Amino acid sequence: MKKKSLLLIVISMMLGMLFLAGCGSDTSSGGEDGEKQYVIGVTQIVEHPSLDAAFEGFKKALAENGFKEGENVKYDVQIAQGDQSNSQSAAKNFVGDGVDLIFANSTPSAQHALNATKEIPIVFTSVTDPVGAELVKSFEEPGENITGTTDTHPEAISKTLQFITDEMKAKKIGVVYNSGEQNAVVQVAEVNKLAEEKGVEVAEATVSTSADVKQATESLVGRVDAIYIPKDNTVVSALESVITVANEKDIPLFVGELDSLKKGAIAASGFNYEDLGYQTGLMAVKILKGEKKPSEIPVQAPENFELMFNKAAAEEQGVEVQEAWSELGKFLEEK
Repeated sequence: MKKKSLLLIVISMMLGMLFLAGCGSDTSSGGEDGEKQYVIGVTQIVEHPSLDAAFEGFKKALAENGFKEGENVKYDVQIAQGDQSNSQSAAKNFVGDGVDLIFANSTPSAQHALNATKEIPIVFTSVTDPVGAELVKSFEEPGENITGTTDTHPEAISKTLQFITDEMKAKKIGVVYNSGEQNAVVQVAEVNKLAEEKGVEVAEATVSTSADVKQATESLVGRVDAIYIPKDNTVVSALESVITVANEKDIPLFVGELDSLKKGAIAASGFNYEDLGYQTGLMAVKILKGEKKPSEIPVQAPENFELMFNKAAAEEQGVEVQEAWSELGKFLEEK
């Protein structure tokens, strides 16, 4: 009997130690002092400066509000390389992994995330038309588990088009875009509408992949007085090929955002994408802290935008820079 009792005591002690060890491992997985560890899934359709800047701004907002990478936050970053199936897979994997929040950086990325889950909170940015893309019901009441920021200011395209027609005296404008990108289609429709009002023609050149961009741009040579590139992820990722054609053929090039302007376009109406990402990050902070649900946070637009000029690009494309432009916008600082 004594041996049996001793054996039972030993077994009980061992089970108790195993239980305590199990509890200890649970606590450590939550970080130091039991702090929760957050995993944020980041899905981005392609790499290019504007999207990358938005992500940096997003991380900055979280870090300044207590959600620091490497301490209590891990970012699972998935770049789709322009492939829709990769973007879909990334969203599904985030759901399978049970991430705490999804940051969707582009229209297709947000669409695939929303298709994958109606439970995990989603915040998006770099989206041109969130209502048209069927991401939200309205700006004021997004609905469901999603909200975010749009990268479109209502006057941005019209201001650029006005400059092209008034200052460049362009009668025919070429547009290169991916007809499969909802955000690009919306912008080109706006370009056509504004051009018709001004009595200007538009020549469209569509692409499916970034490999098509140079040939599409070359198809406009001799047919247009200027080229406008909207905020199109496919085309912007291959913008260097557009710039090459514009420089070689002296075709004035205009773009839809400031990061592309810096690469070699004459003018753009835009804003800082890092600021927009920061704005989106503040939304995520409220969600992660439990202060708000996505459905309770209205979609936001950029607060400010301005027309900016690249003097070096203008000279490269055979355009004489006018001092009067400074009354219409600002010049990039020369390096």
